[in-house]
Amino acid sequence: MRDADQRDQAIEFFRQAYAHQMQGEYKEAIELYTRSIQAFPTAEAYTFRGWTYSLLGDYATAIAECMEAIKLDPEFGNPYNDIGAYLIEQKRLDEALPWLEKATRARRYDAHCFPWYNMGRVYEKKYNWSQAKKCYRRAAEENPKYMPAKIALKRLRIIWN
Repeated sequence: MRDADQRDQAIEFFRQAYAHQMQGEYKEAIELYTRSIQAFPTAEAYTFRGWTYSLLGDYATAIAECMEAIKLDPEFGNPYNDIGAYLIEQKRLDEALPWLEKATRARRYDAHCFPWYNMGRVYEKKYNWSQAKKCYRRAAEENPKYMPAKIALKRLRIIWN
């Protein structure tokens, strides 16, 4: 099979996997992401398979998947943010920050608001209100329509008053 055909097949498996994931059919999604990776490995497929594992509460496997994604494409921002988010869920706040900072600098990433927001979450949990506010503000600047950042800023204003 030619590279283009393998890539097309991988894209189709990825689309199917994502549809299953959005329906809460995680086992099927993982199987289809795996088929996508077997056809043509991409950082996206590893990252999304990791996301699916995280939805099952398997953060260790989710992080391992993101590490594979980073090996394939170190410029892809999603896996850095996702690792940070999974570490936050495990209450490993200090470990999360370097991953989130890398995500903010990733060249191939359309959603820099997410790592800024997640860093705000870390600082808020650490009671560093001023740093949390800076991060939430940056998230809102990156994407003015990103409501979680706006809500977090409002929450901090209420705390400070």
